[in-house]
Amino acid sequence: MVAEENFIETFEACAVASTDFHHADHIRLAWLYLGECPLLTAIERFTTAIKRFAAHNGVPGLYHETITWAYLLLIHERMNGEESFEEFRAANPELFRWKPSVLDGYYKAETLASERARRVFVMPDRATC
Repeated sequence: MVAEENFIETFEACAVASTDFHHADHIRLAWLYLGECPLLTAIERFTTAIKRFAAHNGVPGLYHETITWAYLLLIHERMNGEESFEEFRAANPELFRWKPSVLDGYYKAETLASERARRVFVMPDRATC
């Protein structure tokens, strides 16, 4: 595992293989950005980096605005600013499940599958559990 202080730099340089970057790594990257920057700056940096990474790996169409923003907002809401990433992970296991996703409680499946949700952030359309 890349050390915390080098994780962002390694990712931004596209120096990690796409096969080695999984859902938990997305959460870790978002957590690091949110720990370094105000929310809107973190969203901008994260989305720019993820889009660049996807393009570098030949899959620019994988980027999904609603999923990205929703996870960033959920992570931001749950951060207390003092825990380590391991502590954050232990306290928020539902964020680390990909299927079923924590977003299933916030969004209808057809909403997340829509082209509109892929292009722009769509507000949740389901009552949470």
